Amino acid sequence: MSTTAPESTENKPSRREVTAPYMRWAKTHRRATWDMTGSNLLACTLDDLPEARDALELAGDNDNGYRPLLEAIGARYRVSPDMVTTAAGTSGANFLVAAALLEPGDDVLVERPGYDPLMAIARLFGATIRRFERRFENDFALDPDELRSALTPRTRLIVLTSAHNPSGVVASSDALDAVGRLAESVGARVLVDEVYLDAAFDSSTRPAATRSPVFITTNSLTKAYGLAGLRCGWVIAAPEVAARVARMHDLVDAIGAFPAERLALAAFRHLDRLAARAHAHIERNGRLVRDFLRSRADLEWVDGPLGLVLFPRVRGVEDASPLVERWFERHDVGVVAGRFFDLPAHFRIAMGGRTEVIAGALERLGRALDEA
Repeated sequence: MSTTAPESTENKPSRREVTAPYMRWAKTHRRATWDMTGSNLLACTLDDLPEARDALELAGDNDNGYRPLLEAIGARYRVSPDMVTTAAGTSGANFLVAAALLEPGDDVLVERPGYDPLMAIARLFGATIRRFERRFENDFALDPDELRSALTPRTRLIVLTSAHNPSGVVASSDALDAVGRLAESVGARVLVDEVYLDAAFDSSTRPAATRSPVFITTNSLTKAYGLAGLRCGWVIAAPEVAARVARMHDLVDAIGAFPAERLALAAFRHLDRLAARAHAHIERNGRLVRDFLRSRADLEWVDGPLGLVLFPRVRGVEDASPLVERWFERHDVGVVAGRFFDLPAHFRIAMGGRTEVIAGALERLGRALDEA
């Protein structure tokens, strides 16, 4: 069934050696003055969130999840609260799903280019990683035929992002439905990390978990709403899967941080206001970035809906990493090298920062490209 080879088992890292190189770099690299690396939206202040000061409480009943927050998430995405489990951000949600579903020796299919912590989590639980391609030549679309070639009878989880990290492309409904059918054919489930989805200007989207029980959605308030500090993430899944995920939550951190959950509930009460703030900011920055990219004959890129990230490449360059380093050292401009996403000719631009920083970064990036 499969024509795609798995990762080599030779020199396969032990669990204690499993790492996510991008995440380590993101936390430790020296920041550029003109930085376009961090993909969070510009952080909210307390003044951006009505009720924030009044919402703060230090303790309350959240032994089985803070029920008002579970209900608020369910209402927002039109699912029953018994389909919702909270977690420490989307990263925590992805970890809990893998813990609930994976056994050593299972095959996990992960997109390329892709976000490396998604692979590291599966490796941590002893899974074998198989990759399927989201190709630049196909506008980074989710292509069920690419996935079909990687599918095996041992596949237990298919992992993808929508909006896609790093390109920002949103998976089509038809493609998602086709992937769901492929998963059902081998008894697998589909994990869709949707942390960028609420920031995408695409009104046709809905959580993948509402399509069929085979899908699992993870998301959070971190990227699209400027509330990363709350670490409010969630899993939406069929009730029996949500219950298994909740039992993993018991093992990892037992209960959520009640003050953060109270503030997250206040955020959900005003989520339309926060979404409007986000979209206005993304539209300003997104127009600047797109105008810049259109002006550059030396760059190629896939234009998806307005969102938080784009993934251009330099024409005629196989590995942009030396250029990315040079831009940082000579021009104090920060972007993310494509090697972290397994596509080294590219680099990722994040558009969620301060508009004046984005504008200054683009001006200096243009100067750097002219020198090259």
